[in-house]
Order: sequence, then C-alpha cells, then structure tokens
Amino acid sequence: MDVKIESGWKNLLEEEFSKPYFGDLAGFIKSEYQNQVVYPKGKEIFNAFAHCTVDKLKVVILGQDPYHGPGQAHGLSFSVREGIPFPPSLLNIFKEINRDLGHSMPPNGDLTKWADQGVLLLNATLTVRAHQAGSHQNKGWEIFTDAVIHKIATTKENVVFMLWGAYAQKKASFIDEGRHLKLHAPHPSPLSAHRGFLGCGHFSKANAYLKEKDKGEIRW
Repeated sequence: MDVKIESGWKNLLEEEFSKPYFGDLAGFIKSEYQNQVVYPKGKEIFNAFAHCTVDKLKVVILGQDPYHGPGQAHGLSFSVREGIPFPPSLLNIFKEINRDLGHSMPPNGDLTKWADQGVLLLNATLTVRAHQAGSHQNKGWEIFTDAVIHKIATTKENVVFMLWGAYAQKKASFIDEGRHLKLHAPHPSPLSAHRGFLGCGHFSKANAYLKEKDKGEIRW
C-alpha cells in the first residue's frame, strides 16, 4: 500500500507502518482493489490525514465503516462529495447543527471544509467492498486506527473527541478526560438519533471548549 499521508502523521505513525500486521493489511487491500469494487478510491484512503494535519488537529469524529454505495465514500467519515444525496446519519448531523447553532442546511455533504480546519474525520475501517458493509473489518484497520487514537490521546492536548454510539465510545474509552474533552451521544443514525443525538449540543460545546483553550472555533 502506497501510504500517501501528511508528514506530521507519517512521523507520528511511522512504527505502525512497519509492523507485520500493516504489511498483511496492505497485501489484503491491494488484492481487494485488484479483484473487487472497493470504496473509497485508492488515492483517497488516507484523505482524513491529508486534510487535517497533526499540527492543526482540534476535533476527532469517529465513524465505523466508509459508505459502501457508488460515489459516496471519499476518505472522510460521514462525508459525501458534492452532488451526492445526504445519507440519513449526515442529514441528522446537519439537523443538530441547525438546532444547536442556527446554521441553515448546507448545499452539499462534503465535510472537507471541516477537515481543513482541524477536524479528523476518522473511520475505524478505512476501506469497504461495494454494497458489503463491514466487509473489511477485522483485517487490521482497527489496529491501525486504535493506534491513531492512542497517539493523539498521549501526544496532543485539549482535543475534542465526539463519540457517537457505543462503538465509538468503546474505541476511545481510554482517553484521559483531564487532558481532552470527550463528548458522548447516541449515533446519528435514524435508528438512534432520537435517543439523544438530536439535542446533544456537541458542536457548541466543542467550540466553547476550543475557545476556552485558545485554539480557535470550528466553522461547522
């Protein structure tokens, strides 16, 4: 796997790339791209790390799998590129931003503008077969993304972690709350959003914390 990743992340994660599991993962992913339809495009696998550099990291939003429909996934959790209809979870995210901050619905679901401001939109698994949710789970991606979270938690200060749903909360359970802000809510999926995601106020809470720490607010 040709790892195109911003130099700060490359330095932070260098030892992960040289571990045996990552070599096995790279071999599996290469084979999948050669023999299957896989999302996102190969050059977009590490998009989250290209747009949100280590130096400007302020917020981490954890997803699980990339979208597995045509044209949806582009390497940023929850995000879809311009011209793609909003998936239900993303629509609920925008509804909560509207309720929380009064922002109107955006013209598209591309969250690159968040990533460029320091929001790491990280999925636990960075690739998926077309129309097969979870198809690349337990192949090594989770080990890698766990390492990413560990590195952020232990080397950075005052990062906001938005943990939506039990999966994300479990994955980041070890983060020191004295050092970072952890915001918990149900997942924005239609199955659970009404149980507390809608009304969670995470976007205003994140900005209040960042402002208090002199880190600059996110333009959600």
